[in-house]
Amino acid sequence: MNSALTALIDNAKFNRFHLRTLLLCALIIIFDGYDLVVYGVVLPVLMQEWGLTPVQAGALGSYALFGMMIGAIVFGQLADRIGRRLSIAICIVLFSGFTFINGFATNVTEFGICRFIAGLGIGGVMPNVVALMNEYAPKKMRGTLVAIMFSGYSVGGMMAAWLGMQMIPQFGWQSVFYIAILPLVLLPVILLLLPESLAFLLRQNKVGAVREIITKIAPKTTTFDMSVKMDTSASEPAIADKPGVKQLFTADKALPSVLLWCAFFCCLLMVYALTSWLPKLMNNAGFSLGSSLQFLLVLNVGAIAGAIFGGWLGDRSNLPRVLTYFFIAAAVSITLMGLDVPMVVRYLAIAIAGAATIGSQILLYACAAQYYPLHIRSTGLGWASGIGRNGAIVGPLLGGYLLSEQLALHLNFMVFAVPGIICAIAMAVFNLYQSRTNSQLSQLA
Repeated sequence: MNSALTALIDNAKFNRFHLRTLLLCALIIIFDGYDLVVYGVVLPVLMQEWGLTPVQAGALGSYALFGMMIGAIVFGQLADRIGRRLSIAICIVLFSGFTFINGFATNVTEFGICRFIAGLGIGGVMPNVVALMNEYAPKKMRGTLVAIMFSGYSVGGMMAAWLGMQMIPQFGWQSVFYIAILPLVLLPVILLLLPESLAFLLRQNKVGAVREIITKIAPKTTTFDMSVKMDTSASEPAIADKPGVKQLFTADKALPSVLLWCAFFCCLLMVYALTSWLPKLMNNAGFSLGSSLQFLLVLNVGAIAGAIFGGWLGDRSNLPRVLTYFFIAAAVSITLMGLDVPMVVRYLAIAIAGAATIGSQILLYACAAQYYPLHIRSTGLGWASGIGRNGAIVGPLLGGYLLSEQLALHLNFMVFAVPGIICAIAMAVFNLYQSRTNSQLSQLA
């Protein structure tokens, strides 16, 4: 996309178009987060009802995460070819429809198959909504808006925990899966109101659609020269029509891409280890099931606050540096969660852990979206998210293994804290490399 059109989007004032896009993307992420976290909510009941060992339960939880790894890579890269709206629609059908069907599963095999297919959609929709929101958000508030949008993930997690407390005792674990049909019902409305990527429309030469979106972004812009300023030949790389993973490993992007992948992997390991096993670990430590689910609520409340605050800080300073400090806080707070501390301190540690793990994961998406150029943004986000899903797969498996070893509570959380240190190192190096690269470019200019 050329500099004139980019400048128009960057300098636009936040208006109804941006608000509508934000709300629609947030709605999608809310149900995406709900469909993912709901497994952790029903896990204690499933283990008792189906007689699952901790290792079996961890493996069952990883089916969805394995699907998410494939979905993130496939739909992230596919969106740069077929458009983000169509990719998002396919993902909604997958994660909404098959999470609903999950409620009818009668054995582990049926449950696992449905979780895997739903995972394809859960993983595939994330890079696409982040890329879409990042593309249209004004530059001065881009990190904040992406963080607010992605906080829907934590809202969905809170919904899953709260509805689990209310519905499972009365209607059984199946009831929380039935609610997942709502986004599929709302899909026609979402498709009607959600805008397509401008970069994709330009490549398709859909001038009328681009002009319509531009008038919504900047209503007072009436003299935009379409014939000149929409010409992308001088500003988009020749390879932009064939986006692929090779473009993530050009001379200046190879190391940052690897560092982002490392941060995604370790951060998602922490996130899914905590969301999958926090209720069960606390239940084993003597807390009731209701209290254990309350810890999950606190974790997600902290995530929302952390993501929005971190996005605000990132817009005003340096997002990779903010992430470095957040990951240090993650390692410290997760360690505190397993210690014998007063209840107030435990709740505070859990809230900070949510802010510094789930919140940091949200900020990582914003960081990657800002780093990669528009024509490979979905590809970059998709691969980072897809590689990170390996960490999400390892997290529940690691938690199941640790639980089977019957370790002391604090040792479990100390193991979960180690990836936070690795993430902090990765983002510190990423920030240093990016600063040096920008300095060299400014000197050449």
